[in-house]
Amino acid sequence: MLCPSRLAKLRPLPRPLLAAAHRRRRVDLRCAISSSPPPPPPQVRLRTTSSSSTGLGIQSVDVEECGDFLPWLERKAGAEVSPFLSVGKSAYGRSLFASKLIRAGDSILKVPFNVEISPDDLLPEIRSCKVGNVAKLATVVLKEQKMVQDSEWAPYIRCLPLPKEMHSMVFWSDEELEMIKESLVYQRTIDKKVGMERDFSVLRHALDCHLPEVSKDMKFEDFMHACALVESRAWESSKGYSLVPFADFLNHDGLAKAVLLRDEQKQFSEVIADRNYAPGEQVLISYGKFSNAVLLLDFGFTIPHNIYDEVQIQFNVPLQDPLYKMKLYLLQRHCLQITRNFGISKCPADSFTIKEVRSAKGKGTGIPQSLRAAARVLSCISPEELNDMEEEATQNDGRLGRRPLKNITREIQAHQLLLSSITKLIDQYNASAKLMKPTGCPASKRDGIRRLMACELLAGELRILKSAASWLENYTTNLCDEIKLAGGFVSR
Repeated sequence: MLCPSRLAKLRPLPRPLLAAAHRRRRVDLRCAISSSPPPPPPQVRLRTTSSSSTGLGIQSVDVEECGDFLPWLERKAGAEVSPFLSVGKSAYGRSLFASKLIRAGDSILKVPFNVEISPDDLLPEIRSCKVGNVAKLATVVLKEQKMVQDSEWAPYIRCLPLPKEMHSMVFWSDEELEMIKESLVYQRTIDKKVGMERDFSVLRHALDCHLPEVSKDMKFEDFMHACALVESRAWESSKGYSLVPFADFLNHDGLAKAVLLRDEQKQFSEVIADRNYAPGEQVLISYGKFSNAVLLLDFGFTIPHNIYDEVQIQFNVPLQDPLYKMKLYLLQRHCLQITRNFGISKCPADSFTIKEVRSAKGKGTGIPQSLRAAARVLSCISPEELNDMEEEATQNDGRLGRRPLKNITREIQAHQLLLSSITKLIDQYNASAKLMKPTGCPASKRDGIRRLMACELLAGELRILKSAASWLENYTTNLCDEIKLAGGFVSR
């Protein structure tokens, strides 16, 4: 059977700068974007929401808290960081704005590595703790927060958002999480909190021994806040993860081509403008091609109609299937990568990621071939059929069920099985969407924001499921028509 994945294998923690491909593009990026056309409307939703009423692209200078931040950072770096940008506030929180005309191809920001914050700032005894890089960098943030004005990073720490300004899902209440229980993000959030609690326990013991001034009066909520800051603001680096002051005020546009680039030889991080910006206009970069599930879990925002949305589902071999052991063996042997530990799942399952199927009449791009192969395996009703399928895989590239079944009736049944399961998921998503319809004004601005995010998350995943169902319906209908033309009959 098919069900939303509740404990899928977590992807590597997403950051605005992830892949080596981003770094490899450094040499050619100026030429690639210098003649870029006017940008399409941005896919923008930002990390924090402040009480400011300023519009998205209109600057409100943040004089009280961060007006002197850039001069301080440049003094600390001993180099100019940006002649083009200034800190301000938009409707979505602290942001960076063009202080003068910016043209595509301009290097608008260079932050030397010597003013980045990394786990190297910890004592060796703390760095050696068996916790993740996020937890280690979060400990650095906690240490600097405890020092208050005595911290060398005080001007930066003051500019970081408070928990009440953040919407990362670890801050959501149980009632708020119930809004997205159909999505895999629900279980991932629970798992993330459990992981944070485990890391907190390990680090608390080490801090008590080596940095008691930090562990004194430290609560789990403080650690969770620090972890959320790191997850939503840090970039991958040679040191694990690093906070890049000033650069982390840049907000996300899902369609932007500009990214934060790291030059290990010259020892600085850089952003090159991908388009022109007028003075006072907010400057945006891309954090990566992330679905709303990833954006909401790690960054605390969603994007309406996110073009990178996807749905991760599980397709199980039912325990009551008479051929259960044989089917499971074949799937495991032929590299469908069955995952054994799925937390709340009571039977072995395989996780598959479905992307939007652009055309119901196309090749079904977006529905993984491995998922269709699993459906073909599950539709088999005799050992002979499974043996034939395995023999065909052995004679070809070794992958099971990647070609349409020679028995067209069985091919139809396989895809009808998949269609039926996806249709059930669609019904569950629709039911959740109806329950989230507002019955009046939200209790608070935060409640309204999180309800909107939950709606956008589920709407995106529902769109993906419907596109897959539409293609499967078209595929099975065409096969049925072929049988009828040949004088046969198939029960639907």
